[in-house]
Amino acid sequence: MKIGEILKQVKHSISFEFFPPKTKEGEDALCETIKELEYIKPTFVSITYGAGGSTRERTIRVVKRIHQETDLTVMAHQTCIGHTKKEIIDILNEYKKIGVQNILALRGDIPQGQEETFVFPPDGCRYANELVELIRENFGDWFSIGVAAYPEGHPESPNLERDIYYFKKKVEAGAEFAITQMFFDNRFFYDFLERVEKAGINIPIIPGIMPITNFKQIRKFALMCGATIPEELVKKLEAVEDKPEEVEKIGIEYAVKQCEDLLKNGAKGLHFYTLNKSKATIQIYERIKHLI
Repeated sequence: MKIGEILKQVKHSISFEFFPPKTKEGEDALCETIKELEYIKPTFVSITYGAGGSTRERTIRVVKRIHQETDLTVMAHQTCIGHTKKEIIDILNEYKKIGVQNILALRGDIPQGQEETFVFPPDGCRYANELVELIRENFGDWFSIGVAAYPEGHPESPNLERDIYYFKKKVEAGAEFAITQMFFDNRFFYDFLERVEKAGINIPIIPGIMPITNFKQIRKFALMCGATIPEELVKKLEAVEDKPEEVEKIGIEYAVKQCEDLLKNGAKGLHFYTLNKSKATIQIYERIKHLI
């Protein structure tokens, strides 16, 4: 089923993001994680796509496996950076053949270490709005298309106004919904929604939630994507940085309060960045499910 249509029918959406493992053992472990989360009956699950198409075959394989072996609605992430238009169309045709109808259209990251030397294919898409246009031109309404949103602005954007300008271009090209980059201070999300409304954008925007279970890892992620971790939370986590169980406890407690506030203030749903693990997500869900 198309996510754009599902979002019109549900009060709140709950969804999970996974990445394609590098090994068969990792893939089997992911399938176990998915089984553990399946009882929640998520609106959809999504599978990421590596920088420069580095996980192309693995992403396609995992998407197919979930689509064919479970009852879950699956969305494939698709980046355009490093691909020709023909390569992108070939990948999307693979999904269409098996009945997958949901795509998260992203520009994607330049592969690490190639920031200064990377060359865009001459027959490719440089930006996500061009990818959305390509999908619509070649597949019409077959795919429900989602895009990324950045409450604190895209790291490469010069200012928040320019960021909204590019976000609107993606919507005008045919995006039906958006999922935000992770954030830890809800004020950034609410301010973003105000800017979106002023720009005349009217699509569902689902906040992305990253439970902090490994402070060092999440701090690195946050630096990469420009997400602010509140100073008060940083101090709490730094005080127990060498105690993994305490870090996880504080991180889950914070995520619960964050999710409660979002749901009470009208958020369309929650998209959990699971890092292929179920424990934290399940604990958070069990404490907020009365609001869903």
